[in-house]
Amino acid sequence: MRLFRNLYLNNSVFYSAFAVAIVYILAFFFPILMNLAFGMLMVLLLLIFVDTLLLFITKEPIKAQRILPEKFSNGDENFVKIDIKNLYGFNIKTKIIDEIPFQFQKRDFLIEKSIKTKKNIFFQYHLEPKERGEYNFGALNVFTISPIGLVSRKFSFQKDTHLACYPSFLHLRKYELMALNNEFMMGGIKKIRRLGHTMEFEQIKEYVPGDDIRTINWKATSKRNQLMVNQYQEEKSQRIFLLIDKGRTMQMPFKGLSLLDYSINAAMALSHIILKKSDRAGMMTFSKKTENKVPADNKSGQLKKIADALYNINTNFYESDFSRLYQDVKFSINQRSLILLFTNFESLDAVNRQMKYLRGIAKNHLLVIVFFKNSEVAELIGKNPDNMQEVYDEIIAEKFEMEKKLIIQELRKHGIYSIYTLPENLNIEVINKYLEIKARGIL
Repeated sequence: MRLFRNLYLNNSVFYSAFAVAIVYILAFFFPILMNLAFGMLMVLLLLIFVDTLLLFITKEPIKAQRILPEKFSNGDENFVKIDIKNLYGFNIKTKIIDEIPFQFQKRDFLIEKSIKTKKNIFFQYHLEPKERGEYNFGALNVFTISPIGLVSRKFSFQKDTHLACYPSFLHLRKYELMALNNEFMMGGIKKIRRLGHTMEFEQIKEYVPGDDIRTINWKATSKRNQLMVNQYQEEKSQRIFLLIDKGRTMQMPFKGLSLLDYSINAAMALSHIILKKSDRAGMMTFSKKTENKVPADNKSGQLKKIADALYNINTNFYESDFSRLYQDVKFSINQRSLILLFTNFESLDAVNRQMKYLRGIAKNHLLVIVFFKNSEVAELIGKNPDNMQEVYDEIIAEKFEMEKKLIIQELRKHGIYSIYTLPENLNIEVINKYLEIKARGIL
């Protein structure tokens, strides 16, 4: 009985049976066709028997393996690799159905491959998760078909495999190379004039074209009879804290990801750059209270601590308590630090309600508010309206955009920096702002 549990009839069997039935029907009118119909039926049954025998006579004719990454990267294309080996003595066709996690809602997964005898095939497909957490894979099902092609034999491999989905980490290396080489042209970073030297002296070296002439050491130049300049290194071990709002305003979705997910991905990318710059990265989340606290540090396992803290954070329906945030920041962050606060203000009134707490944080720290541009609203501005409804839509969109500009001006008036960006550009923008602050030496 176990044999028949893995035996499946292909469509070709039903097409052939339909042809035999047609001949039997015709035989009622033309009796001479009865022997032909019976012969066709016997041939069909014999071929089914031979086909079944070919597929089931070998005990372990197929080996298959699903190769998963160590963990999924949220919002990125993650590749799943499949390796299948044919141990039959003949070429086969296969239908591969991988039971991928329900979060992807993909119900038509089917890959067809042909495999020569004693050979294997290796291919991959990609999945793009849109939420963090645990993903469960079912069985990797492989249906084998012989050259006769009437029946299939099912094989199942690697049932119930679990995989965690972490905040985006696949592009960390790319961001690192761009940041360390000052090549962040994607975000439009520009050369920044340093406001004096807030950096530590490192050594005296020979002048080369491109060195800042303000660093010329005239005493050393007179002794060596050639231009010598002082070389400085950036200040290190500065404290950078990432505060992530997980209140209801962060539930807004853009391109499948919530604002919270965009903020978490940006926090991961920025933390990686901070640690590579030998600064100290820390983070916490807040809503009704502050949670998921990771003290600022630059030890080797710090990025993993931040990733673990961000792994399973979700938004809630509460309005975030900025007064509680102010108190916790005041008592837990004692030294002056750069604080990037990821939140989303939709109106000037919302900012003014929290302004006294934001000013309180900015009094002792360098505060940068990160909030989001609505891409759908931006698309309505500048269009040529065709009817009155589109005119109203454009006026309302311009009002929303003006409100955001007023928020930026109000924050600037109180000495608070801001980043106003599209969600998909967030990683670039926050890294740019961090590098700009480092270059200006204003922390």
